[in-house]
Amino acid sequence: MAFLSPPVPDGAGGDPGTGAAPAPGTGTGTVTGTVRAVRSRVDVQDVRPSRVHRPSDLLGLTLTAVLAVLVVILATYAQNTTTGVAEDVQGFATLLRRILFVPVNVLVGITTVVVPIAVLTELALRRLGRQLLQAVAAAVVAMLLVAALFWVFLTFGSDELVQGLSVRLAGQWTLTIPEYTAMLTALLTVAGPRSRRRSVAWSWNLLWLTTGVVVITAAVSLAGLGLALLVGRAAGLGVRYLGGVDPERAYGSALLAGIRRAGVEPATVVRVPDPVIEADRTPATVDALAMLPAPTPAQCALVEASGDRVYDVATDDGRHLDLIVFDGDRQVVGMLTRLWRSLRLRGLEGRSALSLRRATERAALLSYAARAAGVRTPRLLSIAEAEDSMLLLQESTDAAVPLSDVPTQDIGNDVLHAIWEQLNLAHAAGIAHRSLTSDVILVERRPGAPRVWITAWEQGDVASSDLARRMDTMQLIALLGLRVGAARAVTSAAEMLPAADIQAIGPLLQTVALPRRTREEMRAHKEVLAELRSALVARLPEADVQPEQLVRFGARTLLTIVLTIVAVFAVLASVNVSQIGPVLAASDWRYSALAFVLGLVTLLGAALAFVAFSPVRLPVWRATLVQTAATFVALAAPAGIGPAALNLRMLTRRGVSASLAGATVALVQVSQFVTTLLLLLVLTVTSGVQSSTSFSVPPAALIVLAVVAAGVGIALLFPGVRTWTQRRIGPTVRQTLPRLIEVVGQPWRLALALGGNVLMTMGYVLAFDATLAALGQKASLVQVALVFLTGNTAGSVIPTPGGIGTVEGALALGLSTIAGVNPGVAGTVALLFRLLTFWLRIPFGWLAMRYLTRAGEL
Repeated sequence: MAFLSPPVPDGAGGDPGTGAAPAPGTGTGTVTGTVRAVRSRVDVQDVRPSRVHRPSDLLGLTLTAVLAVLVVILATYAQNTTTGVAEDVQGFATLLRRILFVPVNVLVGITTVVVPIAVLTELALRRLGRQLLQAVAAAVVAMLLVAALFWVFLTFGSDELVQGLSVRLAGQWTLTIPEYTAMLTALLTVAGPRSRRRSVAWSWNLLWLTTGVVVITAAVSLAGLGLALLVGRAAGLGVRYLGGVDPERAYGSALLAGIRRAGVEPATVVRVPDPVIEADRTPATVDALAMLPAPTPAQCALVEASGDRVYDVATDDGRHLDLIVFDGDRQVVGMLTRLWRSLRLRGLEGRSALSLRRATERAALLSYAARAAGVRTPRLLSIAEAEDSMLLLQESTDAAVPLSDVPTQDIGNDVLHAIWEQLNLAHAAGIAHRSLTSDVILVERRPGAPRVWITAWEQGDVASSDLARRMDTMQLIALLGLRVGAARAVTSAAEMLPAADIQAIGPLLQTVALPRRTREEMRAHKEVLAELRSALVARLPEADVQPEQLVRFGARTLLTIVLTIVAVFAVLASVNVSQIGPVLAASDWRYSALAFVLGLVTLLGAALAFVAFSPVRLPVWRATLVQTAATFVALAAPAGIGPAALNLRMLTRRGVSASLAGATVALVQVSQFVTTLLLLLVLTVTSGVQSSTSFSVPPAALIVLAVVAAGVGIALLFPGVRTWTQRRIGPTVRQTLPRLIEVVGQPWRLALALGGNVLMTMGYVLAFDATLAALGQKASLVQVALVFLTGNTAGSVIPTPGGIGTVEGALALGLSTIAGVNPGVAGTVALLFRLLTFWLRIPFGWLAMRYLTRAGEL
């Protein structure tokens, strides 16, 4: 970074003119009077980065890499489409050859030679040595990437992939990824925008012309050409991001010109330090920061709240104004953040601005609207554009300090009431702030009542929704709870807001709904949210503080979706029609019907175990319907989660407390797990019994079990592992132990639960055996039971909905290894079993869900 301290002369790249220019007045901040002459020299104290790493380049690199992968996939699996498009384009080849007076190879050679020379010469004449070196480096990287792709595709690529990227030359199919296209694309990407480099502009045109010609004349494949363009673009963006680019933001004379276009003649322009420049610890930056005057607390808060560049602009009449500069290269991060939160959260984020100008216009609109509503906020004086930046000039609030800097003992009830009063004015006009933190609320101490300012309205909404205003109220209560305590925060809100408004924020008191700054503070004081809920209930006993579902999806949901897609592709790819066709033709439908009926019997077994452990009397029929409804819920929940959730819902709807219902559901799941382990143990011990199919546990399996057991035992010797185990298992044990003791005192309940779990497990085992018989396969019942129990347990570990894909794969693997079934047929057996015991039950689950919902059970 470089420090700009010398005064900037008039006319040095700006647009000052020599006529009268508006100058800021006093008092209300209106622009009055004239300036007889523009100042010849203005003192600008700034910290200018020598290079910037634009997030947009990183985003472009990521998207380009994804597109390149898609091109490879299309070349492999959609050859008919890509070939058809290429043939349609190449239909003009004969006509084009008649028109062209220059052979295609000569045109390619001219483009390959002339473009680099012209572009590099212009960069050298402009004395852009670093950019010249980066352009050459990007071209070299692009050619190396193409060479690497050639080697990878020819060495490891499938025949379909190679053919999809090949073109017929001299009677032979030849893999073509034109390296000159990748090289030129990378070079032009780094050379600069075509609007500022004349050679870059016509070089892009020549490259597109050459590209069209080689495609039409069938010199390259369409997929290969597309991949070369994307590889070159990715190489250019990567080099440009790593090496940085000259900032296109408004600095120096461009910044002064923008300020003058905003109607102000500055005397001094001083940068307010921000985290971005403070993070750069180079000697030049450290020296530059040391020379900058100390900013006011309000200016520091403005930097924290907005995240943009902020300047203190002093005028000849002694006034100080705040200049906020929105930079185009920094907008992409904020836009993506807001877009992600708007997708992930329900109604918590407003519409994301799509451009720098729209973001600026939105900030101006909110500022004007808040001011018109009577909210005390810095008055926006004017807006201007300079380079790749937008400038907002507003009044300064030097006498105010952010709420974060006000000592707790100085935050009296008058300050709290003034804060709520300002927010009420905004909400009465339908305006929501959406990002209330301790940096956007400024407090100004004056004789008499304090003055409160609310700043940084960039994320707000006009004509906002009721949810957005409720979020504002919740955010303000949360940050006040961090400052003055939960009781005072809730009390101050109750004194200024209707009881209905206070009651409505209870379900929203969640960390995810808070702005970033408040979230960070709340993580350091996690007890505050619980204290706020308690204070809210103490104030309004009828208030509902049960958290509302605000997150549409989290990391676990994304993982589940990805795993489900992978599992579906894996299942489809494992189907071998040539092997399973004859087997399906010879299958016996009667065994399939029997397997389907046995699958339904398992629902009765699960219901009996649920009834046995229930603390209230449950009809077996209703409990069976709940287990049936769980087969429909399994489409959206990992294996075992759907039945547990519906069991919990049924108990709570029948008046069972949440803690007791949770303990009951946990006990049901633990009993099913224990029953499965006992059956596995019994079957393993008895696996050597004589049967039509000889079977014994493989020695390798015993060795693996012994190693796993030894590893678990050794791990438990470490205190950290024991602590972690106790922390994970302890709550479940403490939750289920009282209910287990109660059930043990009633032997009939224990017998009913054991019988229900055995019925459920053996129903699945017999259904699996019937599926084998339907396809003409034979295995002992011990083998079938071991394959099902181990396969179903292993497949359910990966959290795909209903175990889709993972259970089928584990069952097929078990049949082929333990029972010796042909791998293709084993996959067919697993798919048919899952069809009969999972997919075909879903319509019944949907009907049961509708009935129980209407009956009030769910």
